[in-house]
Amino acid sequence: MERWSGRVAVVTGASAGIGAAIAQELVKKGLKVVGLARRVERVQELETNLKSEPCQLFPLKCDVTNEHEVKEAFKWIDSSLGGVDILVNNAGVFSVNSLSEGPVEQWRSILDVNVLALSICTKEALQSMKGRGLDDGHIVHINSIDGHGLPTRSFMYAASKHAVTALTEGLRRELVNQKSRIRVSSVSPGNVKTEIVSASKMRSITPESLYCNDPYLEARDVAEAVLYVLGTPPHVQIHELTVIPVGEGF
Repeated sequence: MERWSGRVAVVTGASAGIGAAIAQELVKKGLKVVGLARRVERVQELETNLKSEPCQLFPLKCDVTNEHEVKEAFKWIDSSLGGVDILVNNAGVFSVNSLSEGPVEQWRSILDVNVLALSICTKEALQSMKGRGLDDGHIVHINSIDGHGLPTRSFMYAASKHAVTALTEGLRRELVNQKSRIRVSSVSPGNVKTEIVSASKMRSITPESLYCNDPYLEARDVAEAVLYVLGTPPHVQIHELTVIPVGEGF
């Protein structure tokens, strides 16, 4: 990770869970980290807790489903910090719904955040990198084991994560055709103990039932996986990394 010291990383959904853990670990490794979130006050609290670390966390309020806000955020990063070197697309939403009954609002939210927002942030990051002639940047998509194989639950969510798998490979092929050395990686966790279930306000699944009965990862476990992906030599690309807790039957 030494080669990334002093450089700029952007983490979406940095207010809690996996995003907060990734932002925290990157700051500890000496990176300037921009934490994008709607609940920016949560990122500000994290910033305060990291004051003694070698580098800094920059909280930035941004709804990643709003293209204008995303563009303004990356414009600020370019002008204030010199541009982005690493993008971690972590923002995501999850809900249990029905393909036959909806509700459509939940479908739209899943696709807006998990697919379109990820794609818009990726586009803006690539423009920042290429505009500066940067050829060693890295884009990391936080995917899911639900993005691989045949889904058995939460089918619209699984569809959104299958899209992330396709987008990862699609971007890799585009970058190869452009003879770019920018890397793209997908990190696919299994069950992780975060706020995503309680934030979804689902009645059919509660955090207590999910984490009491099934093995799970901590958010920091996924952050460590991201550090591993970023820490490989520039000629090595971890295209897909699956991380599950021991005993998970997926």
